[in-house]
Amino acid sequence: MGYTDKRFDVNLSILFTELPLLERPAAAAAAGFSAVELWWPWIESPTPPQADLDALKKALDDAGTQLVGLNFYAGRLPGPDRGALSVPGQESERFRANIDVAADFAASVGCKALNALYGNRVEGVDPAVQDELALENLTVAARAADRVGAILLIEALNKPESPLCPLVSAPAAIDVVNKVNALTGLGNAKFLLDLYHLSMNGEDLNEVIDTYAAQTGHVQIADNPGRGAPGTGSLPLEDLLDRLTKAGYDGWVGLEYKPGDRPSAEAFGWLPN
Repeated sequence: MGYTDKRFDVNLSILFTELPLLERPAAAAAAGFSAVELWWPWIESPTPPQADLDALKKALDDAGTQLVGLNFYAGRLPGPDRGALSVPGQESERFRANIDVAADFAASVGCKALNALYGNRVEGVDPAVQDELALENLTVAARAADRVGAILLIEALNKPESPLCPLVSAPAAIDVVNKVNALTGLGNAKFLLDLYHLSMNGEDLNEVIDTYAAQTGHVQIADNPGRGAPGTGSLPLEDLLDRLTKAGYDGWVGLEYKPGDRPSAEAFGWLPN
């Protein structure tokens, strides 16, 4: 086993960002990838014009790239926000407005995984109130994902970079996964296992894989330190991905790393030919 037997997709919200959004699918295809993923591309709009959605679909189709992962609206990302669904007021309302838009777009391009970032704690708001709001919104999102034949992903971030987000460990994310599945009865909420974020938290990655592989719906990687390509840090990513395979995970592995000072097209030299 090794990198050669993995299904890698490129995250077009962190790689190829030197290009306009609609040019990135073709750039990923030219670099040898048939699958891509995206954070919600319209940061300021949870409900973009249909023409914008159609243009992105055309760009994906023309490039021959399959969208395999899409975030729901998550606020300013990249930026200070870490999601919107647990933030009372306008932000959670924007998330709710986005749910069917994102799900319908996913259906139009055959995307089967929708990621819902939890959001930051808000000063002066009872965490229990935020968690109640989060579960309410996540159950709606899970049902929308199920309607289009998709899974709902819940991701653990890392505390050093996301100090206000409460989901900064694998057990914390899994707890939300279990609560959503219990409320909906659908079983389509899954864990997004990001090896970079979990390593930044100091978690035992082997233990996380062995414990939660069966509940994992998507995997993302970057090396640590630096959030660069595999080989730029010290994480044994090839060994960890092999462990995931042995634990039964056979899904996509998203490349969610920074290309560094070089063009994104030159950031894949670690991959076997």
